[in-house]
Order: sequence, then C-alpha cells, then structure tokens
Amino acid sequence: MQTPYLPLAGKRGLILGVANENSIAWGCAQQAHRQGAKLALSYLNDKAKTYVAPLAEQIEAPLFPCDVTVPGSLEGFVEQGVASLGGLDFAVHAIAWAPADDLHGRVTDSSRDGFNQAMAISCHTFAELGRLCEPHMTEGGTLVTMTYHGANVAIPHYGMMGPVKAALEGMVRYMALELGPKKIRVHAVSPGPIMTRAASGIASFEDLLNKAKERAPLQRLVTQEEVGALTAFLVGAGGAGMTGQTLFVDGGMHAVG
Repeated sequence: MQTPYLPLAGKRGLILGVANENSIAWGCAQQAHRQGAKLALSYLNDKAKTYVAPLAEQIEAPLFPCDVTVPGSLEGFVEQGVASLGGLDFAVHAIAWAPADDLHGRVTDSSRDGFNQAMAISCHTFAELGRLCEPHMTEGGTLVTMTYHGANVAIPHYGMMGPVKAALEGMVRYMALELGPKKIRVHAVSPGPIMTRAASGIASFEDLLNKAKERAPLQRLVTQEEVGALTAFLVGAGGAGMTGQTLFVDGGMHAVG
C-alpha cells in the first residue's frame, strides 16, 4: 500500500472562525486535516456550536468557545487549544465583523463606535492572537489571516470593511517584521468572494459574485477548499521562506482592471 503524502504531519494548529460548513475557516481546517495536521477549533456561542460541533467531530478536533469581544476569551481559547494539542505550529484567523448600519452605509458616514468595533474584532484580534501564540511557537510557526481585494481598491457595497482589511494587511507586514527573528511567519490570504454567512451580510453580494466570475481570468469563483489549500501550503514546509505577504486566491481577479 502506498504511504499517503501528509506534508503537515506533526503540525498542530488553531483555527478561529468556523461558523458552518460553508466557512472559509472550515475549508482551511479540512485541508490542514487531510494533510496530517492536528487541529483545535473555536466556536462563537452555543447557537454556533450546534453547527460547528459536527464538523469538529469529522476531523477529530477539540472544540473550545471563543468570543473575542469578551475579555479573556481569546486567551482562554489559545491556552485550551495549545494544551489539547501539546504545542503549537500555526494559527488561522478567519473572523471579521462590522455593525450592519455602518457596513451598509457610506464609509464617509460611518460611526466612530462602529468603526472602532470593526477594527477591534476584524483587525486587532489578529495582533492579539499573534501575541498569545508567540510564546508557544518556540521553534517558529505561522500566523495566517483572511483579507479581501476591497483592501486595495474601492469595491461597491464592501464599505467600511475595505479600510479595515487595509489595516489588517498593514498589520501583517509589521507583525512579520517583528516576529521574523523568532522564525514566526505571518501572511494574509485574499480569497475571491465566496458565499459564507459573514458575506451574506454585505449588500448586493450576489452582484459581487457575478461580477467576480465575469472579471476573473479563470472565469469562475474560487472554493473554500482552494483557499484552504493555499493556507495549508503557507503553514507547511513549502512556505518556509515566505513571510509578510498578501497572497491572492481569486481566479486572477486582482490582476485585471
């Protein structure tokens, strides 16, 4: 019998942001598991747990609560997750949120409180995650977050999340600089639009999907599995010489006018 190729065998990772089977975070978890990694997943609350628990069972991953708006919750997740895995090699951050009124309105009209909330949850939590993971990555490691092309160009209806994702991509570069001496690599993955629960909150998202399909050189949308495959590559040996980058998996949409 041929030995399966498991490039992430022995790797241990935390995945934040699995909400259901359509989540980008779930695509990342599936691909990492298939390649041999051991994982711990987070869930937001009891309602979300009903959707996430069966997925975690499929990949034999322990499941822990994590609501980043609650003080100490992210710390608790990292501590419990690392303890269950016996160490840590990578973490995937796939959480984002903005108040609906601010998300659906003009950036010009966004409220200060709404903008601060969106930045804290969607951007600063990645820095917090890095700080919490750093002591456990004694032999180096990888941190990956999720962004979108709306960070680079203004996309109708993406609204306030555009500036927030732009800040997140800047965070990636500075964290890469600061954590590089400890052999901790930091990346942002920029998928094309995918219909997730979070994306469904964006106004006219169906139009965004259709336009992406029309514009992309590959003339199709990408899948959560393809996003997961890129993420798995980055946390594995293949990405060992890379850090501080935003990598697109969007059918080439970012490359055309």
